Amino acid sequence: MDSSSDSQRRKRCAACYREFNKKEHLVEHMRTSLHSAHDPRCGVCGKHCRSLDALRDHLTGALPKPECAAAFASRGCPLCLHVLLPPTAAAHSCPAAAPPLGGVLALGCKMVGAGSDGSLDVCARVCVVDEQERVVFDSFVKPHIPVTHYRYDTTGIRPEHLRDAMTPKQAARRVQELLLNGEAAWKARSSRGRARILVGHGLDHDLESLGMDYPAYLMRDTARYPALMKTSNSRLSNSLKYLTLAYLGYHIQIAGRHHHPYDDCVAALRLYRRMRGARPHTCRDAGVGPHAPPPTPAEAFPAWRQRELERMSPEELLQLSTTDYYCWCLDATD
Repeated sequence: MDSSSDSQRRKRCAACYREFNKKEHLVEHMRTSLHSAHDPRCGVCGKHCRSLDALRDHLTGALPKPECAAAFASRGCPLCLHVLLPPTAAAHSCPAAAPPLGGVLALGCKMVGAGSDGSLDVCARVCVVDEQERVVFDSFVKPHIPVTHYRYDTTGIRPEHLRDAMTPKQAARRVQELLLNGEAAWKARSSRGRARILVGHGLDHDLESLGMDYPAYLMRDTARYPALMKTSNSRLSNSLKYLTLAYLGYHIQIAGRHHHPYDDCVAALRLYRRMRGARPHTCRDAGVGPHAPPPTPAEAFPAWRQRELERMSPEELLQLSTTDYYCWCLDATD
């Protein structure tokens, strides 16, 4: 290898393999890209990707990397996107559910329409499932305002279901009791204690419809988890229907059938277990403990260390880099 190609290699990102003309540009890239051990990675070339969708494009997209695509086609799993070693390829079982972990509940709500045109979402049914996928709470909910569209084709909800149903406040109180698990609300916000992790898809919307909130550090939302989001820079959410088919291998919310919130709870719960326990990476981010926010990017690449950083190799820069989100794999160490 000549000196010019060796110099270019030293300016190539060790995570995504992007090349730069100047070392300072590589440092700036590492400052903003936030590569870490928690990124989805190609099992062939080791490339870091920002999401599982980006990894799928790398392996099977319109312009995949040829050698990676060939290896994935022969011994890759289309659900977990792992590229398996030949002795284990035949024995691979996917999805490989992680062992149950106590202290987790999944929440799902079904909305009906209110307002003059029925476009305002109001909660009409709530379901809570434990990690063994058993229903611990399931109830219709009578909204405070008149329902103008029951959306029967998908919800299966009729006026008689809501006539004697509990109020949103009563439902919220019951859900909160299950989540806090005997813990005082103020303590759950400062220390996990006995409070349970809440799993779901679009949790902010569900909690708002019930008129309740929950500590963000105890919420695991499959609609907002970076590895499950779309590959665009805007980081748009994928639908639960798409995620369930793409990464669990079965259909939910089938057209022409009523959608039960239990199915949504179970799908979100299985996605959470997969991301918590079936990811091919190690937890080496310093300073990130269970349920703690990740270090800020400025702590990893402060501007005052610019010259020192420019003398580092791409591999050393990657060792410094920290993720900008809490990886669910850390729940398994709690």
